[in-house]
Amino acid sequence: MARIKAVIFDLDDTLYDCSGSLVDAARRRAAKAMIASGLPCSEEEIYDLQVQLNARYGPRYKVFDDIAERYGMGKEIVAAAMKAYNQDEVETIQPFPDAVSLLRNLRAQGYLLFLVTNGVHLRQERKIQMLGLASYFDETLINDSEIGTDLDDCYIELMTRHGLTPQECMVVGDRIDAEIRVANYLRMTTVQMQHGRYASLQPKDEFEEPGYKIARIGELCEVLASANKQRHREQARVLAIGGGTGLPMVLQGLKAFTRNLTAIVTVTDSGRHSGKLRRDLGMPAPGDARNCLVALSSSEKTGRQLHELFQYRFEDGDLTGVSFGNLFLAALTKITGSFESALRAASEILAIQGKVIASTLSDCHVCAVLTDGTIVRQEVNVRGLNKAPIEHLFLEPETASATEEALQEIERADTIVIGPGSLYTSVITNLLVRGIARAIRTSNARVVYICNIVTQPGQTDGYTAADHVRAVQKYLGDGVLDYVLVNNHLPPKEMLGRYEESGAQLVLATPELRTLGPQIIEEDLVEDLDQQRVLWEKQDLLRHDPNKLAKIIMELR
Repeated sequence: MARIKAVIFDLDDTLYDCSGSLVDAARRRAAKAMIASGLPCSEEEIYDLQVQLNARYGPRYKVFDDIAERYGMGKEIVAAAMKAYNQDEVETIQPFPDAVSLLRNLRAQGYLLFLVTNGVHLRQERKIQMLGLASYFDETLINDSEIGTDLDDCYIELMTRHGLTPQECMVVGDRIDAEIRVANYLRMTTVQMQHGRYASLQPKDEFEEPGYKIARIGELCEVLASANKQRHREQARVLAIGGGTGLPMVLQGLKAFTRNLTAIVTVTDSGRHSGKLRRDLGMPAPGDARNCLVALSSSEKTGRQLHELFQYRFEDGDLTGVSFGNLFLAALTKITGSFESALRAASEILAIQGKVIASTLSDCHVCAVLTDGTIVRQEVNVRGLNKAPIEHLFLEPETASATEEALQEIERADTIVIGPGSLYTSVITNLLVRGIARAIRTSNARVVYICNIVTQPGQTDGYTAADHVRAVQKYLGDGVLDYVLVNNHLPPKEMLGRYEESGAQLVLATPELRTLGPQIIEEDLVEDLDQQRVLWEKQDLLRHDPNKLAKIIMELR
């Protein structure tokens, strides 16, 4: 998405106090005109009634029609009131105190500035002259409320004349039912100035919901900086690599910041029904890819529904224990002719934000040499309990190579995120695929490793954060990791107790961690245990918070 290049301002109650300086006088003129036309009461009573009706029903309400009906008067008295209310007479007015300095600042930064105001032409022209703001704008457009064109045509005319796209324009105004609505419809960035009689209006639909809200016009500089920063984030290419339950958590958070999001997943699972699909259908293990597709679905509601559907395991007959999501990918693999094509088709069918790619399409298994010299083969045994510690990891066959698409996405990435997840069977497994580690080493991207919160029995018993980092560096290479994210939050004792009963412990950041090269970021990374959560597995696991991870990753320089 392009950087914002132009700002289109409304005038009344955006650049000066219209409600405070002009509306009061206009109401008194209208009251006087209605009395002169035969309304049987005092000017003060009619003035007070206007204020009351506006406060009760809001600025959209037809106040003069209501007053005429109350007193049994005809449309001529409404016309007299409207004429007096909108007459060319303009009291002394001044810009908001920070308006001039804001406009000067924006011009100095190179923004194109436009003023688009709607109303009686002579009256609006007089206001602009009295405010002394004309010289700050590249173009001023007064849209006459009686004979003018629609507001969207005014915006389109400006953009066409100056070679701008809607994504390059920001509109600032006080009326959500006018400039904000039109600009949102045109897909421009919108800012509501919350001042004056329209400030309390509530949006009727999504088009009246401003992108930003400000109480003072001087706050616009900060909003522009924030909006352009968000645009930069949305353009950022982020690649996450791993598997298991950790990778979906990262994707779930990152998709709020960028649509240029890619997941590279391991396909070496050999346990349970993933293993059976591999043997029976000759396809890569689909489980990790399945979870990533769900995590990248377009909305929270859709994501939860997809999660329930894709994680559903049949309970009867030959399909007992088989997940629907795995069957879905298996069927697409047969229909499209390959697992690679199946993932592309699934991405289109599910309308995900980003893409999911297998690290390899080779029929391979992860194997480990243990410290006692024993060799264990296949993922289900590598992560098995009651064995010697893992000394070295390898793929069988070792010739298993990365997909061309995976290598291309690594080369294009601005940020590469590794982990969290099972260190040996979800994270490092990908680094063993021929071409993956080398591509990351030669990439210009910043490389971030997210350390696990707790150890995993059978893989990382007794590991500190430093042990995790050293293991990744062993297969990735020294000097490649730029950042390491480590949790420093101590979870509740009862939850830690459940982990300790199964042989797992909290992963701690010991002093030696800071001697390994990467910049260490220690933060509270644990997900809120009190909120309703999507469980990627049946257990209520202690997990990273997707939003906390995403915010930290997207702020890295």
